[in-house]
Amino acid sequence: MRKKVFLGVCYWLSQRFNLNVTGVRLVFFITFLLSLLRLRKFGFIVLIVYFILSLIKPGEKEGE
Repeated sequence: MRKKVFLGVCYWLSQRFNLNVTGVRLVFFITFLLSLLRLRKFGFIVLIVYFILSLIKPGEKEGE
């Protein structure tokens, strides 16, 4: 049974670069929080990058 994921970007990056998926999620979350705290004007740049990566990553294969 596959876990529910949001767009699968962190999982895709972890598989592509042989990283821990929890570490990738933490990096996205921490950079999102830091960008909100320090650069309020550009706070959602991390989310924009996340959505762009979701468009770039290959789609799921049937049966997975």
